[in-house]
Amino acid sequence: MRQPVVFNPAEINVKKMFNNIAPHYDFLNHFLSAGTDKRWREKTIRLLKPYNPEQILDIATGTGDLAIQAISLNPHKVTGVDISEEMLKIAGKKIIQKNLENRIFFQKAASEDLPFADETFNAVTVAFGVRNFFNLEKSLQEIYRVLKKSGVVVILEFSVPAAFPMKPLFLLYFRKILPMIGKIVSKNKTAYTYLPETVMSFPQGKEFTTILEKTGFIKTRIKRLSAGVCTIYVAEKYNSGIT
Repeated sequence: MRQPVVFNPAEINVKKMFNNIAPHYDFLNHFLSAGTDKRWREKTIRLLKPYNPEQILDIATGTGDLAIQAISLNPHKVTGVDISEEMLKIAGKKIIQKNLENRIFFQKAASEDLPFADETFNAVTVAFGVRNFFNLEKSLQEIYRVLKKSGVVVILEFSVPAAFPMKPLFLLYFRKILPMIGKIVSKNKTAYTYLPETVMSFPQGKEFTTILEKTGFIKTRIKRLSAGVCTIYVAEKYNSGIT
């Protein structure tokens, strides 16, 4: 029997941080990205269309935007999990407003200890959450475990552009402007300094697909968005025949 993962102090602090900024989270996401985050999510879900997933798991679902976007694929069920109770409360209100409470279900759970049986889902999605995993290797193993044999994982995450002049402009915005605006709006001193710190330290591009492949995933693919500001990673559990 799998042993439950115990939250460590760092994880508790991050959960508290996300609980605190939950009321401002959607506004800041849309404002700080000039609305581009919506298109990023649309493109992420569009990559799942060839797989026709019936059961989708959205990890680090936050306020549920990607889980709601996944309904465009007409799956039987979408399950969203997150460690932040306040984020999940907002997500729950959204699906009631959209009359989706019979198709989308949210519950509190950590990526390192997913409360689902082996081979439950056809697809797993993560948007802007994988860099917050407290144990990346364990979390990816859990994703692999709960995916069906023909399953696919699609991960949307911030990345640092490589080319000039986008890279210096991005770094200026991420390190100086974004934390200042985030602090003013959310009244949280750490949340929007935490964001650039985690983006800079997270393995990107080939480095991350190598980690996915070590976990057992195959056919890893990378799709860069907005000149490299975001990256979508796609990986399969077994060869689905889809290219």
